[in-house]
Amino acid sequence: MNHTKGGLVIFTANSHPASRELGKRIAERLGVELGKVQVYQEANRETRVQIQESVRGKDVFVIQTVAKDVNTTIMEMLIMVYACRTSCARSITGVLPYFPYSKQCKMRKRGSIVSKLIASMMCKAGLTHLITMDLHQKEIQGFFNIPVDNLRASPFLLQYIQEEIPDYRNAVIVAKSPASAKRAQSFAERLRLGIAVIHGEAQDAESDQVDGRHSPPTVKTTGAIHPSMEIPLLIPKEKPPITVVGDVGGRIAIIVDDIIDDVDSFVAAAETLKERGAYKIFVMATHGILSSDAPRFIEESAIDEVVVTNTIPHELQKLQCPKIKTVDISMILSEAIRRIHNGESMSYLFRNIGVDD
Repeated sequence: MNHTKGGLVIFTANSHPASRELGKRIAERLGVELGKVQVYQEANRETRVQIQESVRGKDVFVIQTVAKDVNTTIMEMLIMVYACRTSCARSITGVLPYFPYSKQCKMRKRGSIVSKLIASMMCKAGLTHLITMDLHQKEIQGFFNIPVDNLRASPFLLQYIQEEIPDYRNAVIVAKSPASAKRAQSFAERLRLGIAVIHGEAQDAESDQVDGRHSPPTVKTTGAIHPSMEIPLLIPKEKPPITVVGDVGGRIAIIVDDIIDDVDSFVAAAETLKERGAYKIFVMATHGILSSDAPRFIEESAIDEVVVTNTIPHELQKLQCPKIKTVDISMILSEAIRRIHNGESMSYLFRNIGVDD
């Protein structure tokens, strides 16, 4: 049954099997067929896109998941959007469940805000709307001069906790750093559970602490600075030893975050929680990038289960590590597409969503 008005075309912007699988699930829920398109790499590694049906005057939705080669992923998206624009599509909405380069959204020393560059490129290519999920920083929405719907995966993760963890009432929500405490608090309030925060880092060897590298200089060196412009010396930051604020003894620890990529910090957090008496440790996140040797590290760690959504393909990682579980979020993406195409309000998709999710 077709649940939308006419003039809707859905494309998947790459040939990755997981991307096409997500696209098929969304198309089935909407009662339409995936649009016909060829996306491939030529011998010289150039990306070629050939749209094989008319999109003139239609609402086009381009679904793109971030595969291993993120730069190719971006080019596929840009070229397909531009191809639809030059083919006179009425509107072009990008569906990027995970927004690439979202970690590079702040200015670093002699660096750049790459997320702003990617946003500008997408708008320039012809994107008229963006659907994404759990941006690393919500301020990224301001990088676009088009509407951005930042959906949330928290209802699906909360449902998983309630249905798949039988004794979740004996759990405590854990933030692996103070930066993720707000997200943990939001989860804890809706599940009516306690919260714990891991603070600090493993201390260096004693020889590293007394060699002067962690200490401010003893003599002020103003150099060529004018005396009236002398800058006060600041003591360098130094994190305290690892501490857990909150009781996890005899409890299930559920670590929540938005992205799991380099798992070293999660493994270290799990070891700390195990030492403090937690008897089961779960990790819940929206985006499971799980790059490099992450599956092996998870398998060998104290973590009992890692739960992520299918915003990013991770079938290979699941074969390497049975602890990785997947939550399907195609339902909310298909509903967002339907509402945008039919001109309906999006507020229903954000009901009971906290600001800190």
